[in-house]
Amino acid sequence: MSGRKASISFEYFPPKTDAGSEKLLTATTPALRALEPEFFSVTYGAGGSTRDTTHGIVSALREQGLTVAPHLSFGGDDAATIGALLDDYKAMGVERLVCLRGDLPSGMGAMRPVYANELVQFVRERTGDHFHIEVAAYPEIHPQAESYSSDIAFLKGKFDAGADRAITQYFYNVESYFYFLDRCSAIGIDKPIIAGVMPIVNFANLQRFSRNCGAEIPRWICQRAEELTSAEDLHKFGVDVVTQLCQTLLESGAPGIHFYTMNQVDPTREIFTNLGL
Repeated sequence: MSGRKASISFEYFPPKTDAGSEKLLTATTPALRALEPEFFSVTYGAGGSTRDTTHGIVSALREQGLTVAPHLSFGGDDAATIGALLDDYKAMGVERLVCLRGDLPSGMGAMRPVYANELVQFVRERTGDHFHIEVAAYPEIHPQAESYSSDIAFLKGKFDAGADRAITQYFYNVESYFYFLDRCSAIGIDKPIIAGVMPIVNFANLQRFSRNCGAEIPRWICQRAEELTSAEDLHKFGVDVVTQLCQTLLESGAPGIHFYTMNQVDPTREIFTNLGL
């Protein structure tokens, strides 16, 4: 990747329809592959609800010769099910994973979730150093965390269990990310923490999702977006905002950017063009 030092990666979610999968594999992926990301990750629904479709997309991307990092969580599954999935991914040639706590399926609230550090330990015990393991980090702190410090300590526990790198929840306050890195360094975390970035595709959906996951959208972005009435103006504004965010991240030394693509090409590709990547 000429002239590019930072790691760049893209995230997909498994489409719910055959037509969506076809578009992802035959149109979206070739366009984003041309941007030469380090890898593509594929999400895993609550409680493993998209396990089969995640596996199918991962398999199809591997057949295209791409480096893929499936998301993985226990959810309501047992060790044998997750172990078999790990064995299958290993046989498929997958060498990266994104290990998460995930959510329990509806109706299983009485169960204790298997936390990400426990999943990382499970993967290491079963597969050794085969997988490069990514975990999640939260610059604005996980909405269920007891405190700022306890959340960072929990991240350290994931690294202590064997994780190689972290990817953050998306954010728009760049100061929160760099302050977070400082606090992580202060307790001995020395592994890379990649900045997660969400291109602004549908602002109403972004607001709703952000309320649920604890990501803050700065007031000035909300105010400006409310003034823009045309889809074209909103699109341009979103691209400009995220381009500026990425520019600041890269110029300030972020080790990489992980784009939550929402299975779309144009916003991410336009940001790349603006950045000269």
